[in-house]
Amino acid sequence: MSEEEERYGKHGEPFKHDPSFKGPIQNRSCTDIVCCIIFIIAILGYIAVGILAWSQGDPRKAIYPTDSRGDFCGQAGTPLENKRKLFYFNIMKCASPMVLLSFQCPTTQLCVEKCPDKFMTLAKALTNDKEFNYYKNFCKETVTRSMSLPDIVRDRLCPTMLIPSKSFTRRCFPALGLKGGVVTVGNSTTFDDGEGNVERDAKDLVDGVKNATVLMEARQVVMKIFEDYTHSWYWILIGLVIAMLLSLLFVVLMRFLAGIMIWIIIIAVIAVIGYGIFHCYMEYNSLKNEPGANVTLQELGFQTDLTVYLQVRQTWLAFVIILAIVEVIIILLLIFLRKRILIAIALIKEASKAIRYMMCSMFYPLFTFLLLTIVVAYWAVTAVFLSTSNDAIYKVVSQLNCVHSGNSCDPANYSTSKMKADCPDSQCNFAYYGGETVYHKYLIALQFYNVFLFFWCANFVIALGQMSLAGAFASYYWAFSKPGDIPTFPVFSAMGRSLRYHTGSLAFGSLILSIVQIIRVLLEYLDHKLKGAENKFAKFLLCCLKCCFWCLEKFIKFMNRNAYIMVAVHGKNFCASAISALNLLARNLLRVAVVDKVTDFLLFLGKLLVVGLVGVFAFFFFSGRVKAFENTAPNLHYYWVPILTVVIGSYLIAHGFFSVYDMCVDTLFLCFLEDLERNDGSSERPYLMPDSLLKILNKKNKTKGRE
Repeated sequence: MSEEEERYGKHGEPFKHDPSFKGPIQNRSCTDIVCCIIFIIAILGYIAVGILAWSQGDPRKAIYPTDSRGDFCGQAGTPLENKRKLFYFNIMKCASPMVLLSFQCPTTQLCVEKCPDKFMTLAKALTNDKEFNYYKNFCKETVTRSMSLPDIVRDRLCPTMLIPSKSFTRRCFPALGLKGGVVTVGNSTTFDDGEGNVERDAKDLVDGVKNATVLMEARQVVMKIFEDYTHSWYWILIGLVIAMLLSLLFVVLMRFLAGIMIWIIIIAVIAVIGYGIFHCYMEYNSLKNEPGANVTLQELGFQTDLTVYLQVRQTWLAFVIILAIVEVIIILLLIFLRKRILIAIALIKEASKAIRYMMCSMFYPLFTFLLLTIVVAYWAVTAVFLSTSNDAIYKVVSQLNCVHSGNSCDPANYSTSKMKADCPDSQCNFAYYGGETVYHKYLIALQFYNVFLFFWCANFVIALGQMSLAGAFASYYWAFSKPGDIPTFPVFSAMGRSLRYHTGSLAFGSLILSIVQIIRVLLEYLDHKLKGAENKFAKFLLCCLKCCFWCLEKFIKFMNRNAYIMVAVHGKNFCASAISALNLLARNLLRVAVVDKVTDFLLFLGKLLVVGLVGVFAFFFFSGRVKAFENTAPNLHYYWVPILTVVIGSYLIAHGFFSVYDMCVDTLFLCFLEDLERNDGSSERPYLMPDSLLKILNKKNKTKGRE
C-alpha cells in the first residue's frame, strides 16, 4: 500500500469501485436549484436595470459639450446642430482644462461653429460692422450693435475679448505656444483683454489653460498612433496568427519534449548552484594569504560599502555553506519526489494527447472571449446610461462674495429673480446632472448592482468554460478504448450538460468568487481614499485585509476549478463536489504540489517562448533592423506601437491556448487520483490510466484491451 493510500480516512473516504462508472455520468439531475433561481432572478433584474437606465439615461450628456443653459453643442436636429464646439467667455477664470472636461467654470459658455482665429476686443468690434458680424458669432443671440458696451458686459452677452484658439475635445482653448522660450498666443507675446489692459502678458493665460498644451500634444500622439495602426494592422494580424501557430505547435510538442525540458531545467539549476559553490570556494581560497582577509564578520561590523565584505574570507565561506545547503535540499527533494515529477511529466504528455483528439477545445477560449465581450459591453453601456440619467441642475455662480453662490436656480426666470437682484454680477449656469426623485436617490445602488452583476456574469462565463472543458477531458480519460469511446462532440456535449443540469452550481461558485472580488474592490477604494491619511493603524489593518482577501480569492479560484471538474464528472451539487475534490487532493498533497508547480512552470516557459519569439520578430521587422524587410516594413511614427500590440496580443493568445492545456492537466490529474482509488489493476477493476503512468507507479493491469 502506497503512502497516499495509508492516509485514506484522514481526509474523507476514498472512492469505491463502481462497475457502472464509465466517466461523466449521463443520468444526472439538476443541482443547486435555489441558486439557479436566484441567478435567473438576478439576471432578469439586471435586464430591468438596463431597460430602466436606457429609458432614463441620455448618453449625449457624455458625448456632447454642454453650454451654460444645459443645451448640447452639435446635437442633430436642434438649432445647435452646426455649433459643435464649446467657447468660454473668459478662459482665465478656469483653473485647468481638466476642470473644463468635467465641471463648469465660473464664466459663460457658448456653443459655436468654430473657435476664434484672431485677436479682437468687444470695444473694437462695436466700431465696425464687419468685425461685429464676426464677433457676434461668439455672443448670445440677443446682442445687437445698438447696445452699449457697459450693457453688453453687464448682462454677459459677449466676451470682452477674443483670443486665437484651437479645438480640443470639442472645446476652444487658446493657441498657446513657445517662441524663444517665451509663451505666445497667436504668435504674439501680449494681448488686449478688452478691459483696458492692452499689453497683457500671454503668460497670464497659462493659469487658465496650464495643461492645454500637454493635452493637445497628447491628442497629436493619439492621432499618430491611430495612423500607425492604419498602416500596420495587416502585419499585426500576421504576427498574431504566428503567435497562434506557435502556441499550437508548443502544445503538440509538449507530448514529446515535456520530459526533456523538465530534466534539462533541473540539471541546469543543479549545475548553476554547483558552479556557484565552486566559484565561492575559489574566491575563499584566493584570499588565504591576503592581509585583513581573515577578520570575522562580527569584528568587521556594519559597513555601508558592501564591497568590503567581499574582501573577507568568512563572507565567501558563508556563501559556500548556504549554496551547499540549497544544493543538498534540491537533490534530496529530487530523490524523494522523483516519482511525482515523473507523474507530472506523464500527465502533461497525456494532456497533449487528449487535446490532439479534441482540437476544437483549443478554440473554446474564443467562445468564452465572445461571451465576456458581451458581458463587458452590457455593463459599460448600462453604466453610461445610468450615469447620464440625471436632470440638469443649475447653480448660481459669482466671482464676488454672493450669499446665493452655489444655490439652485432656474435659468428661465433668473434675470428677474431676487438672487439676481442681490448679486447683479451673478449668473445661473448649468452645473451638473442630478435629481431628487426616487430613481435618482437609488442611482448609486443601481450602479453597485450593475458592477456586482458584471462580476457575477463574468465569473459565470469563465466557470462555464472550465466545466465544459473538464467534462470533455474527463470523457477522454475514462474512455476504455480511445478514441472509439470518446463522444463525437465532447466539448459541446459537456457544455450542454453544464447548462442543462448545473447552471445553479456554476452560479453558486461564481457568486462566492464575485463577493470576494467586490470586497477587494471596496478595499482598494478605501486604500485610495486613505493615501493621504496619517492613521498608520488603519493603513496597516487595511493592508492586512487586502492580503487576506487576495489569498482568499486565490483559494476560492482553486476550489471552484476543482469543484467544477467533480461536478462535470459526477453530477453532484457544488458543495459536495468541492468537498470531494478538496479531500481527494488532501489525500495526495505532494502529488498535487509537484504537478501544479511543474505544469505552471512549463506553461510559463511556453508563454515566454511564444511572446519572446513573436516579440523579437516584430521588433526586427517594424524597426527596419533587417535588410530583407527594410522595404516591406511600413513607415511609422512610433514603431513600438505595433510591437507592443503584437506582444500583448501574443500573450493573450498564448494564455488562451495554455489555459485549455492547464484545465486539461488538472482534469486528468483528478481523474488519475480517482482512478487510483477506484481500481486496483485486477481483471474486474482495471486501471484506466495510460501505460506510462502505470509503469511509473510500478502497476499493471492483468487484462489487455486498452491502447
